[in-house]
Amino acid sequence: MFNPSKEEVRQFFCEAWAKQERSGILTPMESIAARWMVEHPEYHGILSDLESAKEAEYTPEKGQTNPFLHLSMHMSITEQVQIDQPPGIREASKQLSIKLDSEHEAQHKIMECLGQVLWNAQRDGTPPDMVAYVEAIKKLV
Repeated sequence: MFNPSKEEVRQFFCEAWAKQERSGILTPMESIAARWMVEHPEYHGILSDLESAKEAEYTPEKGQTNPFLHLSMHMSITEQVQIDQPPGIREASKQLSIKLDSEHEAQHKIMECLGQVLWNAQRDGTPPDMVAYVEAIKKLV
């Protein structure tokens, strides 16, 4: 299973952004990342400075969203939708995108559902309830 360190995740995003900026050839995974990085101009400065990115701390107390966690969640949801795993997420995502007239906004709503399911699993010491995850998304449609 792929389990990169914090530094590896940040390096991946910063290097993919650098390639995107210079119109370099991206791997399939970098292409997915670049798609979401383009959608988040507020992160471009962070992504353009690998050394600062490696050192940055994002805590709720500072009122900052962790751009690397946010982009990683976009990538995870994109993959889930592409392979329809958990079953039903592709259709639920499609319907939510239609309702909101924005795949990006739909992903942000899905992210909230995913965060809740992960938080519940961590709190309860159980595997994430993927049926509840898809049902939560369907309730948004």
